[in-house]
Amino acid sequence: MLDIKRIPIAALIGLFLTALFLSVAIFAPWLAPYRLGQIVGNVWEPSSSKFWLGTDNLGRDLLSRMIFGARTTILIAVLATALSFSLGAILGFAAAVFGGWFDTTLSRLVDLLMSIPTLIMGLVVLSVLPSNLVTLILVMGILDSTRVYRLSRAVAVDINVMDYVEAAKLRGEGSGWIIFREILPNALSPLVSELGLRFIYAVLFLSTLSFLGLGVQPPDADWGGMVKENKDGIVFGIGAALIPAAAIAMLAISVNLVADWVLNRTTSLKGGRG
Repeated sequence: MLDIKRIPIAALIGLFLTALFLSVAIFAPWLAPYRLGQIVGNVWEPSSSKFWLGTDNLGRDLLSRMIFGARTTILIAVLATALSFSLGAILGFAAAVFGGWFDTTLSRLVDLLMSIPTLIMGLVVLSVLPSNLVTLILVMGILDSTRVYRLSRAVAVDINVMDYVEAAKLRGEGSGWIIFREILPNALSPLVSELGLRFIYAVLFLSTLSFLGLGVQPPDADWGGMVKENKDGIVFGIGAALIPAAAIAMLAISVNLVADWVLNRTTSLKGGRG
């Protein structure tokens, strides 16, 4: 059981903010004072008792849009990260264990994908495919899995030559046992750290795609799209676009603080095997 007093202040702040964002995303329909696309006032009204964060470029309540945007942003980022880690880690471990032509072919394919800037590849693919959440999650997850593959393979290559892995092979254990029972538990520390970074990257990648018009499509809301919708107000001194931008930054920082703490904790608790 965790002792809260022994958790660093930075980690506590990260845990609190991350839990807050997750709670808002989960309970969005009950927390939002207005419906997602409901026009309730004039364009870019200032903050008031009626509209806590003011209104956006169409007169919609900005607080409600932020709440629903949190749900969309976090959901897509979580699913894309889960896909990238599941695909990248399994293929990376398999390449390290099987080696030979399988490793060579897969690694050269990953090198080819990584040679093309991720944003450009994402824009090209999304411009020709239907714009929906499933397509967005698949594109983000597959493109990001190349980074996870490289890390997983590098870690697994080192673990694969350890004595306990060799002992498992001599016992006649199959590849599945070696990957999931021998390599995976001993590769958790770097993967946990990378998980936080990949989630942050997914949030930023989604926000960039939405800002460029190829991410979440209206009337759905996400924070990157909200920055795009309200960016013209900055010229007139209206900060409606800065609120979702600040939320993106806060989410990235909070998740990074939690990931750093989890990495330090798993590293200190991990016992050697041999």
